[in-house]
Amino acid sequence: MKIATYTIGATAALLMGACTSTGNIERGAATGAVLGGAAGAIIGNNVGSGDAETGAAIGAVVGGASGAYAGREADKRNNSSQYQTGPNGERLIYDTRSNRYYYVDGQSGRTYWANGEYRG
Repeated sequence: MKIATYTIGATAALLMGACTSTGNIERGAATGAVLGGAAGAIIGNNVGSGDAETGAAIGAVVGGASGAYAGREADKRNNSSQYQTGPNGERLIYDTRSNRYYYVDGQSGRTYWANGEYRG
């Protein structure tokens, strides 16, 4: 029964964590903590003295740290292309909704995708 409770709680927390508008570090830490806690509870319950609570705590800490590190690396990859420019040297801006870069034309004020297509 404890495992079912942990699994339901972990799934709910994972779904809530996926809907945040925070950065990759925070999402990674939250997801890692939830998954690590669930895995730790299962492993702790089935191995050794059957202490699911301690396993969940250790798994949450390790998972949270691992998730935060993975999120930081994802942020580094996303930000590595910030130094690319548009055709006239304009700074590229990342649009998170469409997962694409765009730039603002300095002369007309119009926005274009990085490939030159009119953005609107």
